[in-house]
Amino acid sequence: MKVVFAGTPEFAAVALRSLFEAGFEIPLVLTQPDRPAGRGMQLQASPVKQFALAHGIPVLQPLSLRLDSRDPERAAQAKAAHEALSRLDYDVMVVAAYGLILPKSTLDIRPCINIHGSLLPRWRGAAPIHRAIEAGDLETGVTIMQMEEGLDTGPMLTIESLPITPQDTTGSLHDKLAALGGRMIVDALRRYGELRPVPQPDEGVTYAAKISKEEAKLDLSQPAEALARKVRAFNPFPGAHAQAGGVTVKIWKAEPVEGVGTPGTVLQADAQHGIVVACGQGALRLAQLQKPGGKRLPAAEFLKGFPLENLAFE
Repeated sequence: MKVVFAGTPEFAAVALRSLFEAGFEIPLVLTQPDRPAGRGMQLQASPVKQFALAHGIPVLQPLSLRLDSRDPERAAQAKAAHEALSRLDYDVMVVAAYGLILPKSTLDIRPCINIHGSLLPRWRGAAPIHRAIEAGDLETGVTIMQMEEGLDTGPMLTIESLPITPQDTTGSLHDKLAALGGRMIVDALRRYGELRPVPQPDEGVTYAAKISKEEAKLDLSQPAEALARKVRAFNPFPGAHAQAGGVTVKIWKAEPVEGVGTPGTVLQADAQHGIVVACGQGALRLAQLQKPGGKRLPAAEFLKGFPLENLAFE
């Protein structure tokens, strides 16, 4: 099969690498335009583009695929992309975390298959890995589905699950799901003629809204168990945080423990017990923290440079 690939971040790059190494011919890659990144805010190619260029695969980076865009530049780029796809000899488009909506005009050119990091219909949308951890789900997985105009509503071709461990962060779970997705899409394309699409169930639909930086601020009036899940869900992005003494402290590892006190009160802060902060229900032991401009440090090391006597988190 000849496969056009559309994707942007590392999750997608893993799938692209799997298809390439499996021997599929990839005549074209679509990915989002280069974005400013890093401290210097220099333009940086996406992981998908970096892989494609390193392996001699042509790349297109349209701002939009919507032919009816009111922005003349976006409409022109969408038209050019559609013309390129229409001329191209390929069998299927594989889409993984592309970041652009595929309109009907794109879906109608060739069949489009999506690699989605959840057990659909749970967690349709932009941030299924974050939301699964935040909600306390015990398992997640990858769904390979046919794409249609609705948001992750298409019929499923294949689905596999894996457990979410108490230690999983979005970072660690991302890597597991990316590897699973890469293996599954290779298998699905090899068996493409045999697979029969199965409509998604009507029950159990949830939506994984895009993560905002604002929601990463911990509300210590919430139960400690919920806050510990948020810490894991927002690691590595955007990073859970709270303020202590007017300083924003990022919290990278935490666990719920027993404890009673006014939410935000530091119940313990020493090398032996670590940093324990009272919550609305129970308490949170902070195991890894980071102050602005500093490194991530274990609690005992953090306390050497940031004593918490007479301070509270808020």
